[in-house]
Amino acid sequence: MTYEDLPTVPRAEELVDKAFSRAARAGRAKSGAEAQRSMLQTAGNILSDNLQNVTTSWPDFDRVDPFYRELADAVVPAHGDCPGGVDGLRTHLSEVMWAGRQAGHIRDEYQSKLRGVDADLARKHRKQAFARLADVTREVSEDLEALGEARDTLKTLPDIRADQPTIVVAGYPNVGKSTFVNRVTNARNEVASYPFTTKQVRVGHVERDHVRYQLIDTPGLLDRPEAERNGIERQAVSALRHLADCILVFVDASAECGYPVEVQLALRDELADRFADIPVLTVCTKADRSRDLDADAYVSVTEEEGVEELLDAAVEAVDYEIELPFEG
Repeated sequence: MTYEDLPTVPRAEELVDKAFSRAARAGRAKSGAEAQRSMLQTAGNILSDNLQNVTTSWPDFDRVDPFYRELADAVVPAHGDCPGGVDGLRTHLSEVMWAGRQAGHIRDEYQSKLRGVDADLARKHRKQAFARLADVTREVSEDLEALGEARDTLKTLPDIRADQPTIVVAGYPNVGKSTFVNRVTNARNEVASYPFTTKQVRVGHVERDHVRYQLIDTPGLLDRPEAERNGIERQAVSALRHLADCILVFVDASAECGYPVEVQLALRDELADRFADIPVLTVCTKADRSRDLDADAYVSVTEEEGVEELLDAAVEAVDYEIELPFEG
């Protein structure tokens, strides 16, 4: 499951305008109390259906792949007094669902009032119903706005397949992760000489022996407790926790990245301890500037040094075997 299919979330005023303009057209086709009933039915249906459709278009976060759930927790911001992440989304969705149901109740309540009355009283009841329908819809305007912003953010997240073998590239900011991933895959991630250029988890693909491997370029990951990590860093940890079949820890032995080698190695050791059941390879990056490091691989992407060898080593560490159909 990804978030690519999330539809656009309408604003409250858009829904009110849509409902009432269509109701007016429906009313023109009839006369008397029947016209008022038709207008009410049309407006009530549009608001009730559209509001509830907003909520049903979102996934059940209890069933979302843990990787995507944690990404949503990391990237969806707080809105007003409502928290960010999945808890905030659930609150907004619950409010919008309530409004959709209320619109249906108002429609049904006033339809019963319109039965057997003359045109003037029917018009009075219909206007009261329209006022209440508009109030209910506008009551969740901030929730709709928050869901719309969250949808726009989530749709930018990468399409990552949990069933494909995955190589995760980790390390401190500005150690050359994106440069390597860009070089060996079809990814085109921004590369710059300042920390935290990679603002989101990115994915590229490479094929070896007819097997498609995902290479995940993670944001710069700092060696500090989970509770102190920001949203960008938590994305990187989520990718490591849920996706990695092999982790490449890039270490800049020249320390030109701005971080001492010892703290970079401390991060490597933390990852090796936390993911003891996953191959963790130490990669001396920018090897044309310094090789003063005990590493599993030495790479200089700018000098075309060790790139293919590192990729081969990662594929070997993954040790992925294609599942063949059972042959009796």
